[in-house]
Amino acid sequence: MGTPDFAATILEGLLASEHRVLAVFSQPDKPQGRGHKVQMPPVKVLANRCGIPVFQPASLRCAEAEAQITACNPDLVVVAAYGKILPASVLKIPRYGCVNVHGSLLPKYRGAAPIQWAVINGERETGISIMYMEEGLDSGDLICQRTVQIREEDTAKSLYLSLAQVGKGELLRGLELISDGGFVPKKQDDGEATFAPLLSKGMACLDFNMPAQTVLNWIRGLDVWPVAQTEVARVKVKVWQARIATGLNLAPGEWFCKKKLVVGCWDFGLELLEVQPENGRRLKGADFVNRFS
Repeated sequence: MGTPDFAATILEGLLASEHRVLAVFSQPDKPQGRGHKVQMPPVKVLANRCGIPVFQPASLRCAEAEAQITACNPDLVVVAAYGKILPASVLKIPRYGCVNVHGSLLPKYRGAAPIQWAVINGERETGISIMYMEEGLDSGDLICQRTVQIREEDTAKSLYLSLAQVGKGELLRGLELISDGGFVPKKQDDGEATFAPLLSKGMACLDFNMPAQTVLNWIRGLDVWPVAQTEVARVKVKVWQARIATGLNLAPGEWFCKKKLVVGCWDFGLELLEVQPENGRRLKGADFVNRFS
């Protein structure tokens, strides 16, 4: 059960293993892009290419979806970025339960956006957790984990891709452990839990009253969606890439637009290296200055 590219990478690992994938469940096809053309989720594209049955129920809380899962008679259900909650009735169907491939070192960053929040919060490391699923939010017993370092140049998108590759291998290691009759999973310490809620469009607007590193982390963490935004010379722009700039004494929100694009933050300046004007293409900061300032 999965929907985006992350889940498709996990599915690739399963398909290349000794395990047999009986069926795939993904979110329904949705309109995407400027043309709002209906597109299939990446997991469905891969499953179709491999001749695997695909189910796309609007909800798992219905008799039809439950019957579809039961008819597969699965030993195990693997969930990776599916985007839907599995009710208790579904969790009980597979012989060995349901396991989740989660993009954090649980119990840190339980929730829908663990990768983005790790970047936004300036973490130096994160990882992949393979866990048994229960009715609580990412609170099930841990099967195995793998740590991944977060580089200074990482964004949510680059980290997302790295964790997908790690998750592909770590899931297979977890399945080997489950196959061992003597394996005992590890309980999570709920007292150490932190949460990673869904992102919102309202988070995109940058606040230059914060330290430059904090603003930079927001830009890095929002590059998949909703993408950081601000206004320069009365032009609304998305901010794709930036770096901390020193040597300019700028007040928070004050702009320097001579050969490069720099804005003052609480402590230092922040040079915007790549921006995208509304309804336009991406531009280097210097090219934006030449065109709009």
